[in-house]
Amino acid sequence: MSFAELLEQAGGMGRFQIVYAALLAFPVLMMASHNLLQNFTAATPEHHCLVHHDTDHENQSLTYEDLLKVSIPTDGKQQWEECLRFVNLQWWLLSPNATTTVNRTEMETELCSDGWTYNRSIFPSTIVTEWNLVCASRSLKQMAQSLYMAGILLGGIVFGGLSDRFGRRSIIIWGYLQMAVMGSATAFAPSFSFYCAFRFLTGMAFSGIVLNGVSLSVEWTPTKMRAIMGTLYGYVYTIGQFILAGVAYLIRDWRWLQLTVSLPYFISFFYSWWFAESARWLVMVGKQDQAVKELKRVARMNGKKEAGDKLNVEILRSKMKEEIATAKSNYAVTDLVRTPTMRRISCCLSFVWFSTTFAYYGLVMDLQAFGVSIYVVQMIFGAVDFPAKTISVLTISFIGRRSTQSVSLILAGVAILANIFIPQDMEILRTAFAVFGKGCLAASFNCVYLYTGELYPTVLRQTGMGFSNTMARLGGMIAPVAKMTGEYVPFLPLVIYGVAAIVSGTAAAFLPETLNVPLRESIEQVEIQSRLQKDEKKQTKALLSSTKPETEKVAS
Repeated sequence: MSFAELLEQAGGMGRFQIVYAALLAFPVLMMASHNLLQNFTAATPEHHCLVHHDTDHENQSLTYEDLLKVSIPTDGKQQWEECLRFVNLQWWLLSPNATTTVNRTEMETELCSDGWTYNRSIFPSTIVTEWNLVCASRSLKQMAQSLYMAGILLGGIVFGGLSDRFGRRSIIIWGYLQMAVMGSATAFAPSFSFYCAFRFLTGMAFSGIVLNGVSLSVEWTPTKMRAIMGTLYGYVYTIGQFILAGVAYLIRDWRWLQLTVSLPYFISFFYSWWFAESARWLVMVGKQDQAVKELKRVARMNGKKEAGDKLNVEILRSKMKEEIATAKSNYAVTDLVRTPTMRRISCCLSFVWFSTTFAYYGLVMDLQAFGVSIYVVQMIFGAVDFPAKTISVLTISFIGRRSTQSVSLILAGVAILANIFIPQDMEILRTAFAVFGKGCLAASFNCVYLYTGELYPTVLRQTGMGFSNTMARLGGMIAPVAKMTGEYVPFLPLVIYGVAAIVSGTAAAFLPETLNVPLRESIEQVEIQSRLQKDEKKQTKALLSSTKPETEKVAS
């Protein structure tokens, strides 16, 4: 609370905070582009084996359709097989009386050995068409996305620690530069191996930007405005999904698309040198003089120069005495599970974070599965976030965090599972259920960020958020791997995603409610609050049981 008073003295939510928030929000527009980019850069167009010619029939005037008939078998839906071709050309199939059922067992086939022909009308160039990531190599596409998510996971661990040591400003500047350079390098990748390596490093940069951007925003924003700023950043990310759909529609070549969404980070890198370091962090690491300079700079920009001039190191130390003492206390990750209530909170939240991210990326990274234009689906998936987040804000504020978290996840799981029973040719209905599920997961994300911060006490809040971030990134990393199970059982990925969401929604029901509950400062306060809630429930049950006979007597 003491630093909040200093921030109010420096102007509160003034011109500095507004400009700072706008500059931090600009890169967020492109973050959705990098997270969901492979929907477009790794799209798989219709394809079949390269057709081969028979020299004995070169003089015949054959159309391309005829060559396909004699070279490529068809599947049960009368579509060209994607990974098989006839060993010998089946010229008899050109006969008007020929049927594909006759002598089918005698029509020997083989795997494509000379390459593939792609329908480039919608996707002229993707990493799939460039490096033939189809048939036996199609799992490499999912592996590339998993490596990107692995980069985000490692980046959270590496840059989280570095920011505590070197400051938020230095790491976010480096994050912008790494995102710009590695993202642009991906566009010039000479091979699939280099592509995966650059995407991995891009994912690491993504974490550095997110973690330090959130820290700078929170630490320079007055307490009463933090929820509003968090919601605004969420809407900016949603707008970024619209931007991705529009840019991908206009730029169909994957290399140019990759470059387009990466170059803007050079702009962020150049203006980020203006950023002010977190004064709170400066105080905690003993750089009080620098913290006073930053606060005076903020006050001057907010038109509070006189109030800023009154600040000095002595006032800073006296105001932040409690926070400095708290920072010196040693807490470890094991404290998240040391006591019963903390153990229950950490276990349930790990389910919620993992499954929300797991199911979310399971849905949004498979847009081609719905049979509708992926550009349209991307727009709809982005649009549903607006009502979903708005409704979740209302339910969070008036009904409660626990109910919102639990119901949103269970509904998402039910919507995902429902698509198992809807025929593939009912694209609109399948898309509608997927959009509803995605909206529920967006609401879950909106709730869990706030809920996690309220459940963990101040002394463990950063540790708890770091643990939650790790579980979320594990979910995002494993989601593409789960998609690979569809190669063996087509509906199995939906079962995995749906069940995970329902299980985590059930786990969320065991979390304590935090609506209108003051933030806890210590682990002891968390345990005491939990015991008080249990005692209240016991007293309520006892009161109801004691009044039941009297009610029955009156009724008789």
